Amino acid sequence: MPKLEVFFDYACPYCYRGHKNLMELLPDFPEIEALWRPCEAHPRPDWYGTHSDLCIQGMFFAMDQKTDLLSYHERMYDLIHNQHVNVENISVLVANTADLLEIGAFREALVSENYRQIQQEANVYAFNQNSVRVVPAYRMDGRRLDSVEDIGVTKAQLRAFLNIAR
Repeated sequence: MPKLEVFFDYACPYCYRGHKNLMELLPDFPEIEALWRPCEAHPRPDWYGTHSDLCIQGMFFAMDQKTDLLSYHERMYDLIHNQHVNVENISVLVANTADLLEIGAFREALVSENYRQIQQEANVYAFNQNSVRVVPAYRMDGRRLDSVEDIGVTKAQLRAFLNIAR
């Protein structure tokens, strides 16, 4: 089964659009397994809009809790891009995921920074080991599809890239 690595940042509007496109396309490619590779387009201390580090740590917590990741992704994108919620505030983030995650355990995981190291390792994996420069970025079977800065990847480009697996 081909594995599609999806490098993304919840705070990135091009990743949000790319996620929507991918969700529309994946049903046509049941042979492809998506592997979610979150990374920060602008890690701290860089200041360029919303930091997504807590959202990414939350994704790893959600994975450990066997939470539906697609629901988690949708929630993070919605909170940031549609509701404009302050996801850099732990209390706000926890309150807005109460129907997805056990809030006490989620709060504790974020406050204690249990997932901080894995979140930072995800950045290293994306940027240093996979040469991601702009997100979203896609990797599959040694091939790569990279975004153009401030443009992203079109749905047609993504479809053509997924067709490689066939």
